[in-house]
Amino acid sequence: MGRGRAKAKQTKVARDLKYQTHETDFGALARELHGGESADDRAEVPDEWADLDERSRD
Repeated sequence: MGRGRAKAKQTKVARDLKYQTHETDFGALARELHGGESADDRAEVPDEWADLDERSRD
């Protein structure tokens, strides 16, 4: 007894997840998982060293 309402709710949530389309930002996910630097975290690089800095990030 009492399981009917909970089971109906679970079924509704499962159906919504199955048929709803989600836009996933894979770039943001990759940055989060790999500990990517945000623009605020990067150190200032003098212009003469900028090309070396860009190559080191690849």
